[in-house]
Amino acid sequence: MTPPDRDQTAVDLHSHLVPGVDDGARTVDDVLEGVSRMADRGIGHIVTTPHLEGSLTLMPERFEARMDEMDRAFARGRAAVRESLPDMAFSRANEVALDHPEPDLSDPRLQLERGEYVLVEWPRLRVPPESPRVLERVGGQGVGLLLAHPERYRLGDRALERMSQWREAGAHFQVNYGSLVGVYGPEARKNALELLARGWVECLATDFHGRAGLRLFISEARDHFRVRDGEPGPEAEAWHLLTRTNPRRFLEGEAPVPVPPVGRGETLWGRLTSLFR
Repeated sequence: MTPPDRDQTAVDLHSHLVPGVDDGARTVDDVLEGVSRMADRGIGHIVTTPHLEGSLTLMPERFEARMDEMDRAFARGRAAVRESLPDMAFSRANEVALDHPEPDLSDPRLQLERGEYVLVEWPRLRVPPESPRVLERVGGQGVGLLLAHPERYRLGDRALERMSQWREAGAHFQVNYGSLVGVYGPEARKNALELLARGWVECLATDFHGRAGLRLFISEARDHFRVRDGEPGPEAEAWHLLTRTNPRRFLEGEAPVPVPPVGRGETLWGRLTSLFR
């Protein structure tokens, strides 16, 4: 069997597939089940990103103990993936919660592949009042910031204003596939669609938590782009940038390619499914 062309497979930069270390996969079997489903949906490279409190990076002994726990658990999962799915590239970084305004992001294990970018989030979906300044300070360490699921934070009427400030502070945006189809509620969906319409999204990811029965929502999200196999067009180009080109560029330490805006109107699929929510 010929291995898949890496340039044609998707890259996922946000998931929780290190067994037993956070609220994601519990066992190696969970990891294999999840990775297999991701492979079936066209993903050829997974960078799994267990949760880590940024404040731990300032406590050397606790930080090393936590990282050692993750390293050992990931080694078990990676060995199983290599045996069962040898064509899948499977590596680890972290999703670092900015629960402290100045975490130390210098450890390579926190970083995406080449070490130029780190996946970060606001803890417990709550945004501190000085969030743009936090991003500026953290980015001042010389790493690029990929902000996980900006569409999901509870910002109310100030959502676009605050997200614009985050972009001005240098953050890139990763939106969850599921947000495009209402998995996290109407506000997150509205925000995700608006971010795409403004060209403010650099990549899409599953944020998959590695449990049987949880869905990936990749195919459903793809419908929003009106992508059909073999049919070119601006939305197909955007899909390719969001799922393949830009995730690889983050891994290679390169700036993402700007993604063209993806229409302001609802797709037919979106209008129909909204009737059943």
